[in-house]
Amino acid sequence: MSAMEPPTDTGAPAHARQGLLRRLVRPRRSGPAGGRRAAEPVDRLRLEHELAVSRLRLARWQQHADAYERRLGDAERERAHLLSWLAALHPASAVLTPLTGPEHEGTHRLCLIAGGWHLSWHIPAADLALFAHVPFRTESADAHPVPDAVDQGALIRRHVRLLTMEGAVQAGLAGQTP
Repeated sequence: MSAMEPPTDTGAPAHARQGLLRRLVRPRRSGPAGGRRAAEPVDRLRLEHELAVSRLRLARWQQHADAYERRLGDAERERAHLLSWLAALHPASAVLTPLTGPEHEGTHRLCLIAGGWHLSWHIPAADLALFAHVPFRTESADAHPVPDAVDQGALIRRHVRLLTMEGAVQAGLAGQTP
């Protein structure tokens, strides 16, 4: 310690303490071989790679979503064709009525009676052309009561079983094997 520097309680000169403080408070500047500047290109490359991978994943999931949407559209169209056919099989009871309310814009309800049960399905406006053979009534869809608690699937399965048994009985009476 020189005569000009005041003594410190750590025994180190004041300029040494300031240098230490500067190094602790401010990051060291290093050359191109190390430090923060060398890490920036590596970070940038890693982030660019992660972005490219994310974009590829997004494109792959978008393809899956598009394929799902196509399959769903195909299934909805097939459902409309089957309901149109079912309405053709029950011409005495099939009727289309419009649904009221802003959430049902253009949607109609197909109502029919099969096996003594009232059944109904919503028909989107895009599929109405398939139901040209079904009578249209402007009365409210509420005029054809369909209980909400009834499981239409169970009713249809029951009706199919009855029709199947009827066919087997008729075949047995005719002497044919089913």
